[in-house]
Amino acid sequence: MFEHHQIVSDAHGEALPDGAVGVRVRFRLSGCPSSQWSRALRAHLSSELVDHAAAGHLRLNDIVQGDQIVLEGVEASEAATLAASLRRAVEATNQAATGGTPSAGDVAQGEADAVAHQMTLGVDRP
Repeated sequence: MFEHHQIVSDAHGEALPDGAVGVRVRFRLSGCPSSQWSRALRAHLSSELVDHAAAGHLRLNDIVQGDQIVLEGVEASEAATLAASLRRAVEATNQAATGGTPSAGDVAQGEADAVAHQMTLGVDRP
């Protein structure tokens, strides 16, 4: 995967429906990322947010929608932490997409099969 995308707009906030926590925040990207880039961004952002309270109500399943990053469930107290985490996640995704660091997709099939075999040995089956 050779892709590079940047956030090219200021954040735009939207109210969520009654009963939902936080707001929706949108950022325009420099283009429409592939599904592979989108999944990588979600993984990098998830890793960034491990052990952070900022992830409490955040939904990341559909983080990239067309040419936008969409974060739902952002609370005001989380905004600064999320902004820094998102910046680092975009940078890491672009690095991985240009071959700067290995991504999960760079694992050889033989290695993936060996891991799966180890998992099979450790799981009780009926």
